[in-house]
Amino acid sequence: MSYSQDLCTVGRSGAFQGQVFGLSAGRTVRDTNCERLKLGKYLYDMGMKVAAVAIMCQDVRVFSAMYMAGTPCPYEGKIGEEARVAWAANPKDRPDYKEAKASYVAKCTRTENSAGQNKSRITCKREFDKGS
Repeated sequence: MSYSQDLCTVGRSGAFQGQVFGLSAGRTVRDTNCERLKLGKYLYDMGMKVAAVAIMCQDVRVFSAMYMAGTPCPYEGKIGEEARVAWAANPKDRPDYKEAKASYVAKCTRTENSAGQNKSRITCKREFDKGS
């Protein structure tokens, strides 16, 4: 048993007591965001700054914030403009894949293609998955 207060788990428990018998149960729940923060801090402290940013970028909120700030998250060792191009070419690898796809499809639907016809939702989904 660990008595450290620096854990990324939360205890959950419940109990019921009747006149004759009682029941109780408990378990621990992992806090993955806490784990991500600790891993990022430890990597940064060891001088692995790009790896620290990469692990933080697994969170959709961080990924979106970095992208909006003009500093895309690292992609397989690429940083900066190379990373932005790699993320655009591989949209299925994005942590915010579902949100990005929905946004793209909403903007793309009913725009004209090269033949002057309106694009359908299915066409826009295929375009997004193909990457740019």
